[in-house]
Amino acid sequence: MSKKVIPYKDSELGKKEQVTAMFDNVSSNYDLLNRILTFGIDISWRKNVVKIVLERKAKTVLDIATGTGDLAIMMAKKNIDSITGLDISPGMLDIGKKKVSAEGLDKKVDMIIGDSEELPFKDDSFDAITVAFGVRNFENLEKGLAEIYRVLKPKGSFIVLETSQPGSMFVKQGFQFYSKYIIPNVGKLFSKDKNAYDYLPESAAAFPYGEAFNNILLKTGFNTSKVYPQTLGVATIYHAIK
Repeated sequence: MSKKVIPYKDSELGKKEQVTAMFDNVSSNYDLLNRILTFGIDISWRKNVVKIVLERKAKTVLDIATGTGDLAIMMAKKNIDSITGLDISPGMLDIGKKKVSAEGLDKKVDMIIGDSEELPFKDDSFDAITVAFGVRNFENLEKGLAEIYRVLKPKGSFIVLETSQPGSMFVKQGFQFYSKYIIPNVGKLFSKDKNAYDYLPESAAAFPYGEAFNNILLKTGFNTSKVYPQTLGVATIYHAIK
């Protein structure tokens, strides 16, 4: 990122610890606010991620920053043998585990606490790795990507869904207004953590999106990487191959 963005500017904790605390704080209302703030469009973005995973015929998938498990559950309902959902926030995982159980998917989805920068897996472990709205929360982006590369099988797919900035100036101005004023104020109505919905749009704005992030993926060692803008460019899917 061009600048370091953290949830609690007056805290002495590192970004990783702050992000963990923030997501623990917002976990109870996170799904509701996601649906409200994206008008439900984030569901279609996740479906596009799942489509890529299925096209690559992946059987073992690691979903990093799985949160409450939306993407992991979507994949588990398809022809995928095993999904491991990993997240740093116990609060988010608790809700995710309940959702997985409610769907009867406990045998296909394993939800575990873990750090994206120190993944507890052997080299070449997964056919595909996904991250939805999580890479911008990495404390050390390059270290996290290197770990992902390590545990991904050769010719495996790394698929990232992340917020980005629209290319059209008109759309971009509207999106920036929405991010700066609407998201924080709506977030504060529903969330007990008043900093979280300031941090989330700030971190999105600071993230190196589009070709900038694509170049970081290639620099990490991935052989190829493609960029797929979503909904006028307000989000982007990146598909990199090891």
